[in-house]
Amino acid sequence: MKWNVFGMFLVLAALIAAPLGIAAAWGGQFAPSPQEKDEYQLEGPFTHGNLSVFLVHGKDKMKGQTFITLEEALIQKKVVVRETRSVNQLSIENLSNEEVYVQSGDIVKGGQQDRMLAVDLILPARSGVIPIDAYCVEHGRWTQRGNEEVTKFTSSSNTVASREVKLAAKLKSSQSEVWREVSVAQDKLSSNVGAAVTRNDSPSSFQLTLENREVQQTADDYMQSLRGIVEGKPDVIGYVFAINGKVNSADVYASSALFKKLWPKLLKASAIEAVAELQRDKKFAPPSTDEVRGLLDDSKAEAKPKDVTQRTQVVTRESSGNVSFETRDRGRGDAVVHKNYIKKN
Repeated sequence: MKWNVFGMFLVLAALIAAPLGIAAAWGGQFAPSPQEKDEYQLEGPFTHGNLSVFLVHGKDKMKGQTFITLEEALIQKKVVVRETRSVNQLSIENLSNEEVYVQSGDIVKGGQQDRMLAVDLILPARSGVIPIDAYCVEHGRWTQRGNEEVTKFTSSSNTVASREVKLAAKLKSSQSEVWREVSVAQDKLSSNVGAAVTRNDSPSSFQLTLENREVQQTADDYMQSLRGIVEGKPDVIGYVFAINGKVNSADVYASSALFKKLWPKLLKASAIEAVAELQRDKKFAPPSTDEVRGLLDDSKAEAKPKDVTQRTQVVTRESSGNVSFETRDRGRGDAVVHKNYIKKN
């Protein structure tokens, strides 16, 4: 009888130990880190040339709901972005019954000068006229250009393709630094595509540089290689990219649908920045996932909230090496709609 009881204990111990052993094996090879398990999982890198992309997988927190983007809204004439004759402020109005998401770094073309929008903004339906901070990404022009509208902006097909321009606007809040970094980016692109990337009718326009045929053709190689990596992945909510083996920036969203709407525009900007930073005689290994996680972990940095509108709040967190901008939607219980992370150096 004693042996039978002892044997039963042995069997019970084996049954308990078996799943623990399996769990240990998974933990050693496959299990995500605690941060990944709670928030996200990384996939990648996917690399073309000097550009590496990591996809961020996570929970879709908008349950199938999404916004229309600024690019869509301007094409459909659902939003009007108006010139105010102030370099650093425009006005925006949603004329539709849909909610519109505007992302910092979006370039609006036309007006007195092309501008980049400085903040994320959630536009409610029939919003009325709302001011929005902006920075000029074109220096010197203050008149109509060709047949473009001078009192408003009718397209937003590009986002800023330069980490330094983003930092100059979003972190340093310096118009002169934005102009300087736009010029630096134009010079780098001209050197790496082997031709001038400016146009005579407005040589300082970053928007016209991004439209340049040689720039587009060179970036298209990256686009063709990497555009499809999000397909068939319903839980992809963002991406991190690295250039020349160094982590650059990341964008993570509450909605997979919103991310995938923005993905072509985001990837295009990353590709153009990679072209600008190309070093043809060098090869670089992609960064490790630990380096990528280092950018995405801003939990120790002090939170500095700022109300953009009654609907939108942006929380900035800055450490010695990184800065992040978290966009909260008051209309959805302070839900975090977007987080932009930028490596400072």
